[in-house]
Amino acid sequence: MGDTHSAVDVSFHGVRGSTPCSCPTIQRYGGNTSCVSVEAEGHDPIVFDLGTGLRPWGCSMPPGDGVTLHALVTHLHWDHIQGLPFFTPLQSAETEFNIYGPGDGEATMAETFSQFMNPPFFPISSDDLPATVRFHDTHHEDFVIDGTEVMVRPVPHTGKTNGYRVTRNGVSVAYIPDHQEPICQPTHVDAAVLELCADVDLLIHDAQLWQDELPAKATWGHCTPEYAVEVAAQAGVRHLALFHHDPGHTDEDLDEMTDRIAMCGSARGIESVTCATEGLKLSVAAQA
Repeated sequence: MGDTHSAVDVSFHGVRGSTPCSCPTIQRYGGNTSCVSVEAEGHDPIVFDLGTGLRPWGCSMPPGDGVTLHALVTHLHWDHIQGLPFFTPLQSAETEFNIYGPGDGEATMAETFSQFMNPPFFPISSDDLPATVRFHDTHHEDFVIDGTEVMVRPVPHTGKTNGYRVTRNGVSVAYIPDHQEPICQPTHVDAAVLELCADVDLLIHDAQLWQDELPAKATWGHCTPEYAVEVAAQAGVRHLALFHHDPGHTDEDLDEMTDRIAMCGSARGIESVTCATEGLKLSVAAQA
């Protein structure tokens, strides 16, 4: 794997939740939905989720020769898979794209995905793409992708949902973009979530709901930024990135939230708190 202390680049291509949106009030943080890449020299790129942020990431790649890529999909809601048909590397027959994630009930991920990307809802299916696209069912296991350790655990949300932890070059990143805050239990954190997040260098976590929005949306499968801090503090996380911003939360809203939660995180011993923006690139190095 080379130098175990080499930095890993984590790039945010889509940070919005629920639906892509475009209006003047959300331009600085961005309107594309969930998509975050993890890249390190000498390794195949890994991407968390296939939201609409996947399209600009694909457009940033040099055209020509195909590549081998791996996606870790948390669940099959639209905002986490909508970008796949518009990912330009899939127009090359030389590209191989391995997609890992949960199916629905007894159906495999491939079977479930085909219900979305198929006429009449979309003009073609994934089988019609020039690239080789392979679906792999995963929900509660550990495996290795090109030297990168991957931990998969179930996360409370609405329906079957995965959380992921990847460890590459001694750097650990956890990704939990959709997380149901326990109703009336603001300090309870699911054991599987704590396992995913334990001592990670970077946690990318759901922060969709303000505290005054939570009562009316308590069963929507999301949480407050304060609860994201609770998760990070209990797990001993170094850096927390707040993610999956609500379409109704403006740039000014998120500015205010960032300042407030950064102070809250500092008080709980978290080294740094970032509010994820589209285009943000973090170079994460392992602790010496």
